[in-house]
Amino acid sequence: MNGDSKTGASRFDPNFTQNVINAMGPKTSPRMREIMTSLTRHLHDFAREVELTVDEWAEGVQLINWAGQMSNDRRNEGQLVCDVVGLETLVDEITYKKAAEAADLATQSAILGPFFQTDHTIRKKGESISTNTPEDAEVVYLYGRVVDATTKKPLANASVDVWEASTNGLYEQQDENQPKSNLCGKFYTDENGEYGFYCLRPTPYPIPYDGPAGKLLQLLDRHPYRPAHIHFIVLAEGYKPITTQIFDKDSKYLDDDSVFAVKDSLIVEFVARQGDEKAKKELKYDILMAPLSSKGESGEALVTEGMGRGF
Repeated sequence: MNGDSKTGASRFDPNFTQNVINAMGPKTSPRMREIMTSLTRHLHDFAREVELTVDEWAEGVQLINWAGQMSNDRRNEGQLVCDVVGLETLVDEITYKKAAEAADLATQSAILGPFFQTDHTIRKKGESISTNTPEDAEVVYLYGRVVDATTKKPLANASVDVWEASTNGLYEQQDENQPKSNLCGKFYTDENGEYGFYCLRPTPYPIPYDGPAGKLLQLLDRHPYRPAHIHFIVLAEGYKPITTQIFDKDSKYLDDDSVFAVKDSLIVEFVARQGDEKAKKELKYDILMAPLSSKGESGEALVTEGMGRGF
């Protein structure tokens, strides 16, 4: 018996955790002290609760090391491990709920994922992001406006970064057969706040299964699939940035996304498009942005700090 059935504290040194917390020096920032105090307590309580052995701990460390060794400018395996246990989606919810509590009509956020690149080609309104369209792809036209969430005023010169996987489930940097800058691009809204581009109707795909994230999914007896989606990052001066994804309502895996990122408000419907030889389907998708507070928030910093290379 552990004595304390939750933490087993009576079986182990009752002072150890507090001694570790007390080791922080006086120059530790208040926020760092708050975070590390809580993290240390939770980690130590977890280890005591499950009576984690050295061998089990070592396997966990090996998985973390493996994730770091596999990560590079084309893949962020550490972020992917966080995704499959739902951590990125959880901190995304926390971050944007705190940022937008007074403006909950703004477009909801979703995780960045591990396949974002910062050097997307700048494209003009009406261009296609597909430079190597596969035969099995369905081309669609995606358009809409970027507007103030409260006033519905159009936001000119907002940047709309988009990226998606091809029908083989691979992003450009994963696939040597795709040309550089395929299926991604950056657009700027016109004076009416409008953007528009041709792209592929997204298809479901499995996340990389050959690394620690895949190994973890196998150990948990879970599938690796993501529903069909397209990624967005939208920035406008004076407004809180939006990192999000939109999901095709006809896709599989909406109810069991392997990274838990689907939100009802982000599910969209592609409809028939008339009079366009380039695309038989279209989607009108307006993006609603919340103004920054008067406290000197940096909109871009919310998106770019710790971004990683991103899914």
